[in-house]
Amino acid sequence: MTDKSQSLADQVRAGDRRALAKAITLVESTREDHREEASTLLEALMPYSGDSIRLGISGAPGAGKSTFIEVFGNHIIEQGHSVAVLAVDPSSAVTGGSILGDKTRMETLAFAEKAFVRPSPAGKTLGGVTRRTRESMLICEAAGFDVILVETVGVGQSETAVADMADMFLLLLSPSGGDELQGIKRGIMELADLVLVNKADGDQSAAAAQTQSDYRSAIHFMKSRFDHWQPPVMTCSALKNQGIEDVWDKVTEFSLALSAKGQLAKLRAQQSKAWMWSETAESLIADLKADPNVKNLVPDLEAAVLEGTLPATIAAQRLVESYKK
Repeated sequence: MTDKSQSLADQVRAGDRRALAKAITLVESTREDHREEASTLLEALMPYSGDSIRLGISGAPGAGKSTFIEVFGNHIIEQGHSVAVLAVDPSSAVTGGSILGDKTRMETLAFAEKAFVRPSPAGKTLGGVTRRTRESMLICEAAGFDVILVETVGVGQSETAVADMADMFLLLLSPSGGDELQGIKRGIMELADLVLVNKADGDQSAAAAQTQSDYRSAIHFMKSRFDHWQPPVMTCSALKNQGIEDVWDKVTEFSLALSAKGQLAKLRAQQSKAWMWSETAESLIADLKADPNVKNLVPDLEAAVLEGTLPATIAAQRLVESYKK
């Protein structure tokens, strides 16, 4: 390990916020020299990671994820914990740009002494998480944060990406009765370890109660991810700070239940294995695209596929065969 990497690792472990932000920026970089430095850093920090509750939070736009996380995060801090929020903002499909507005929407939590809020652009990664969210999570744990909240872009494609890195998957909903139940995919519901109907206050209280009832009925027909846990359906109001304590109690109950049965250790081992193969696939694709022989074939093959004269399957096979040679 270089002196530079060791120094950064020591600073992260000491809880230096600037070092923590620098470390996450390093692992998010795509530069080759940065990737090598990031690998060395992660190897040094790995033994000090893993001692946290990892919670993935998803929900359709407008469900109040940012408001909920701010209130929820402040409550967790009041219980004596430290919270790191890895908030993923959607990127423009045209420019690739991202507003990164989560930090401005979590004003009190962003400046709390025992909190760290890091917004990152989703880029082209599916599933509402960045490719480096897992690495950022490990760095935050090594820095001493014992609760990690991963806020995703929203209910969309490949939400299994969240389940592959968090201990518990929380699905946040708005009060909208049975209509929303039709719009939520079964696969996402089956991933949820806790379903939470937000905005259960004022005029929306009755609608929230009805939504809760609808989802309780629906979830009975779905298989839980864990043998010893039946996903509860709860209501809360982040705006009025109601029901937040009950949510945290349920999260800690879940963590204790899985730990006692040995399922948490098994889950994380499986997640690490999935992470290894995901990284392997990403690295191979990057290596393939950089191969000179492949680069020479790409223009003609892409043109043939665009013109409809060559099936995409055959074009892909030719690229792989060229790479193998």
